[in-house]
Amino acid sequence: MTKVRIENHTFGGGLWIGAWLFTIGFLHLSGWQVLFALLIWPYYLGVHFAV
Repeated sequence: MTKVRIENHTFGGGLWIGAWLFTIGFLHLSGWQVLFALLIWPYYLGVHFAV
């Protein structure tokens, strides 16, 4: 009989969503920027802190 291992990845997903929401609020993103931030939110933070 084979063992079945169930893994829960809720923490990683929650961390990603929390970081995404932080970026939207901190950088005051709106409109299309919010949609782009879904994929490339570290870019927006990098641009902000590079100045």
